[in-house]
Amino acid sequence: MSVQTTQFSGGFQNAPTDSAHAFRAAMTVMARPGETRELTGAQAPAPLSEAAATLLLTLCDPETGVHLAGGANTADVRQWLTFHTGAPLVSASEADFAIGTWAALCPLSTYRIGTAEYPDRSATLIVDGDAEANSEVTLTGPGIKDAAHLSLPDIPTMQANAQLYPLGIDFFFTNGTQVAALPRSTQISVGG
Repeated sequence: MSVQTTQFSGGFQNAPTDSAHAFRAAMTVMARPGETRELTGAQAPAPLSEAAATLLLTLCDPETGVHLAGGANTADVRQWLTFHTGAPLVSASEADFAIGTWAALCPLSTYRIGTAEYPDRSATLIVDGDAEANSEVTLTGPGIKDAAHLSLPDIPTMQANAQLYPLGIDFFFTNGTQVAALPRSTQISVGG
């Protein structure tokens, strides 16, 4: 496939409907930590998963700075993202959204965590297709009735991020066509 074909293909087939369904799925998993949903509709160049591509098309626009970390930072991905969203590509410290594997996204100290006046001015990380996320934890907090469970990478780092609340980073975890989320307000414990 040529670069031009890659750049122009892979968007939503029916943008209003597809983006509305994707937005609802994204907001549902963020409101219900530990829940996993199907997220389909966009096809980005490798190595991005379908769920990650769909999130990017749904949440990014010309006002949204995106950082492509590690292997996600390819010419094809850059051109595809720019064509479909108009989102500017920025450094990690300026990112509204960053995408890559857990290893490529670390250290978290690189990203904005918001300020006391504007806690919403923090980054959201999309951890894509990460085999390292294999330690199941118990989640409690807003949006969780009793407890939920999710497999996460680097539990101490995730717990430290949660301790920053109301500041901190929010996370989406994508793999294939699946998405889950972990807002900064969620408390993480091992076991249970």
